[in-house]
Amino acid sequence: MARSQSKKEPEVPRVNGPALLKLVDDFHKERKIPKEVIFSSIEAALQQAVERSLGEDEPVEVHIDRIHGNITAQRGDQKLEAAAMDRIIASMGRILAQTVKQLITHKIRDAECQSVFDEYQNRLGRLVVGTVTRQDPSAAIIQLDKAEAILPRSEQIIGETYHVGSRVKAVIHDVRKNGSRVKVVLSRASPTFVERLFEEEIPEIKERVVEIRAIAREAGYRTKMAVSSIDSKVEAVGACVGVRGSRIKQVLDELGGTERIDIVRWNDSLHVMIPNALQPATVQDVIVHPRMSRAIVIVADDQLSLAIGKRGQNVRLGSKLVQLDLEVMTADELQQHITRVEEDLRQLPGMTDEMLEIFIEEGVHSYEDITRLTVPSLAEMVNISEEEAEELMAVAHDLAILEDQQKRQPPTASVLLSEPAAPPATAETDETELADTTGEADATAATEADADADADATAADATADADAEADATAQTLETEVAPPQPQEVSSDQPADLDSLASAAAEQPDESGTETEPAALLHETTVGLVQDQPAIAPVAPGATEANLAVEARRDVPAEASEASPAPAPSARTTNPVGPTTPAEPDHGSTTV
Repeated sequence: MARSQSKKEPEVPRVNGPALLKLVDDFHKERKIPKEVIFSSIEAALQQAVERSLGEDEPVEVHIDRIHGNITAQRGDQKLEAAAMDRIIASMGRILAQTVKQLITHKIRDAECQSVFDEYQNRLGRLVVGTVTRQDPSAAIIQLDKAEAILPRSEQIIGETYHVGSRVKAVIHDVRKNGSRVKVVLSRASPTFVERLFEEEIPEIKERVVEIRAIAREAGYRTKMAVSSIDSKVEAVGACVGVRGSRIKQVLDELGGTERIDIVRWNDSLHVMIPNALQPATVQDVIVHPRMSRAIVIVADDQLSLAIGKRGQNVRLGSKLVQLDLEVMTADELQQHITRVEEDLRQLPGMTDEMLEIFIEEGVHSYEDITRLTVPSLAEMVNISEEEAEELMAVAHDLAILEDQQKRQPPTASVLLSEPAAPPATAETDETELADTTGEADATAATEADADADADATAADATADADAEADATAQTLETEVAPPQPQEVSSDQPADLDSLASAAAEQPDESGTETEPAALLHETTVGLVQDQPAIAPVAPGATEANLAVEARRDVPAEASEASPAPAPSARTTNPVGPTTPAEPDHGSTTV
């Protein structure tokens, strides 16, 4: 019996005093767990062991001396000395000792998990470097110093691939607890990643001489960053770019080399900051509506596409940079927009010109904008009572829903509603339409026959008048004009068409407009070639006017019918008075 006690006595000091303190100190250094957490875990395990050993329902409080490492316990008013505790610990069985060990291990593991969680929680948004251990379709698994992190596909730069064993730089995006494990989420697509890269590469940013005031990013495509300097001798944009882009090149290489970075100067005035945010486009004017967090940007027609950017990227990043909704338009589009807003808002009950002007100045340009306001702010804005403001907001809400439904309605449905469908065709309908078409054709033919008869009569009168005019003109010709030499024209030789065209150009029609030379030349040529076997020789002393009259007189009716009819506006006849050419129309061009 004595031998058994002597064998158990040496085991007691290993869990007491300096040995216990050394064990706690080793855990603290290795696992970075606070000593107090380790002490409390051992106390809780020993308390459970003592209660099971004594077999009583009354709870026991166990305390470990933080200086000497002695273990004491107290049950109610009775205090257990250190020697008694040593005997209880020495008499523990294998199962009880294993239970105490598991309990201590569980407590320490929970404390270690909490320590890792707190450490990475405090490092949120900071840059870390890890090694890729596994590549999955949805994420890349990266091993950090004390935890395993994941880089989801949504937080990766588009087009990047990661290989096992390669080192990856990213920022800590989120930290979560999953049972007894810590889940660290990394990101390379967030704007914070670019910001941390600049802090690492640019000493002025790390020393807070140059400050990054705002940043907006679409990972893999484009980033906009606004910077400012607290030192007037340091140019903020130049410090970030470096000589010939030497500083920013390191950042671009880390981003894959395909992403574009725009660095602009920060300004507290929105009228200056918004044009800077939309660079490289040139802005003409900026209209800011602070109440609605909106700004209208006016640009020239040739700058509109540049200000909007490819797929709206430039204006989208500019909006994120200034924290406002930017609407880019030209001056004409702004005027059309205001006109459309006035037409829409006038449908609201009780809308006056003064209220309409206030709404436009404050940036309330739609029914939906009115619903975003509160009742007191709306009443204060347009100087109405809260009851009227509630009624106005209710009507605006209904109109906004109706407008949204109309926008969502497919275009084909609106066309079908606006244009009634044609009735189905039947045999009776076809016969009726055929009869109507035949009757209309007969009436048209009769009308054209009457018009041809009237035209023939008018042409005969015009020919007689032209003969009288030609005789009078021949008598008043000046003596300086030498008469043309007579020449024989055979049936095989065509007539002098140039002289005929000149005479036809001087002959007006009924409306007094100048005759179209091409049409009259074609008409005269067809008549001469088809129906005239030969042209009589030109008499001495004949003038161009006489020659034109003779040509018109000799054209038979069949030739005039075969020739294409000139346009009514191209030629008319003036039966009274001398020939007067019409004034040309300089306002239109005919091709």
